[in-house]
Amino acid sequence: MRIIRFGLIGCGHIAHRHTEHIANHPHGKLNGAYDIDEKQLDKFSAKYGISRYLSLEEILNSDTVDIINVCTPNGTHADIAISALDHGKHVLVEKPMCLTSIDAQRMVRAAAERKKKLFVVKQNRYNPPVHEVKRHIDKGHFGKIYSVNINCFWNRNTEYYQQSSWRGSKNLDGGALFTQFSHFIDILFYLFGNVKEIQGSCANLGHKDLIEIDDTGSFNFRFENGAIGSLSYTTCSHERNMEGSITIFAENGTVKIGGKYLNTIDYQATTGFEITGIDQSNEANNYGFYEGSMSNHDKVIQNVIEVLNERAEIKTSGEDGAAVVNVIERMYQASN
Repeated sequence: MRIIRFGLIGCGHIAHRHTEHIANHPHGKLNGAYDIDEKQLDKFSAKYGISRYLSLEEILNSDTVDIINVCTPNGTHADIAISALDHGKHVLVEKPMCLTSIDAQRMVRAAAERKKKLFVVKQNRYNPPVHEVKRHIDKGHFGKIYSVNINCFWNRNTEYYQQSSWRGSKNLDGGALFTQFSHFIDILFYLFGNVKEIQGSCANLGHKDLIEIDDTGSFNFRFENGAIGSLSYTTCSHERNMEGSITIFAENGTVKIGGKYLNTIDYQATTGFEITGIDQSNEANNYGFYEGSMSNHDKVIQNVIEVLNERAEIKTSGEDGAAVVNVIERMYQASN
């Protein structure tokens, strides 16, 4: 396989995860980074011994970069990704893909027009329990899916929001469903398809005078396949993350993918099949005073390298990312 040359835009927390896994891959090489904060860029480039680009145009015009990793605040993803595609680069964009369906479609269209690949980071698809449940669903073992219940109970404290000025802002963060829980909505889409008939509400109950977005919500909906779904979420879980789970009620079984990050099988009662041999999940992303979703960025980078070497299909495409943005957008529109 040929070496895939990465260029990274945005040198915040998640950029370190990308950098480590690119460095650890025998066919990946990070050829430089750019950040509007020059001090942060200097610190980041010195830590990893990589080149520093001093403008967006410089990194996008580089002939030593094949793909741009977009690791900037949520609200900036679309314009940066489209510019990178217009400059002839492939793009790997962090979750959420963007904050509006209009921008998502712009990104998908730009990739198609430029004949470039658009990847979206949705690493929970690689969680062993998710992988096994997906396999059994695809084989028809569950039979008819009756209902699906999602619980996302996490903690995001004052220190978290004060650490970066964009967090909690309407224009750059977008909301808890975008920043904290888009992974869970992606898994819903991945396992069960799209949703309709959304009803629910959300509010800022525990972070008033700190953030402009919601921290708690509850929604009911129906999948296009007829199953009923519900989602309850909060970033107000006291002191620490409590749970991140999806429970499936189906014709041939009830299964709960649980733990804090969809990383365990917490319950199963099945007929005709059993979920066994679950591999040990990676540790959660740990950022000091809070944890995020499972650390499967190594598998994301692996997929990018294999796809660009024409050895695999994209695990999470721009179209998938756009579908998740659309679901979140409709949930917020339905909130009362």
